Amino acid sequence: MHDDFLEQLKKLQSTFMNMGINVSEQIYQASTTFMTHDKSKAKLIVSDDSQVNTEEVDLEKEALNLIALQQPVAAYFRQIICILKSSSDLERIGDHASSIAQETLRMKKKQKLPDVDAIISKMTLKIREMLESTLDAYLHENESAARLIAQDDLTIDKYFVECRNLIIAEIEKDTKKIPSAASYLLVVRLLERIGDHIVNLDEWVVYNHSGKLIELNPGKIEPDLIKKELKTEKNELDKSSENKETPSSNK
Repeated sequence: MHDDFLEQLKKLQSTFMNMGINVSEQIYQASTTFMTHDKSKAKLIVSDDSQVNTEEVDLEKEALNLIALQQPVAAYFRQIICILKSSSDLERIGDHASSIAQETLRMKKKQKLPDVDAIISKMTLKIREMLESTLDAYLHENESAARLIAQDDLTIDKYFVECRNLIIAEIEKDTKKIPSAASYLLVVRLLERIGDHIVNLDEWVVYNHSGKLIELNPGKIEPDLIKKELKTEKNELDKSSENKETPSSNK
């Protein structure tokens, strides 16, 4: 393989990694901005999204040119396809982060849902951890790590269900909270979708290493898994509560 090709491939990989790091920061900033209702920062995040879109287009052009001009062997071809497909998922993640910022701009009142904010904060940190770990797995071609990271999407799904239930409960208590609740519901849905895109990235890491296209999303492999997990957790909490209640036997 020509040195020129390897140099171009290395440059392509570096650009992809930088794009991933930028998107990771974009997620964190967008989520934090929503919880703090920082509209000035939200405007910056929305305007910065065009940079991610441009990076994705440039990566696509470079990747396709590399394939067309160099006609790489199978192993290198997989690396280029991995970058090509993964950059598309990163771009979609960036779009979702921008949508979260846009929702911050749409909110008319600074009506907060503290319990939901607490879960959104945990959800955001977990998503960022997943994305950055996935980038590391890509860099080191670590298929086993990518498979494990994908399983963490179940945690994101649980957070989403918890948030949704809390939001519905808030609406039932006070219908005046409906506008804010709707914004919160959209944001947690966007975060849940970001988790799905990260799983897609993990699938491309596996493809890059093994040449196999496989489904890693736990929710798609077993659709009822989240319900089973939540039911198990509820049963464990109920048992824990029962054990704490030790009735006195005064006779």
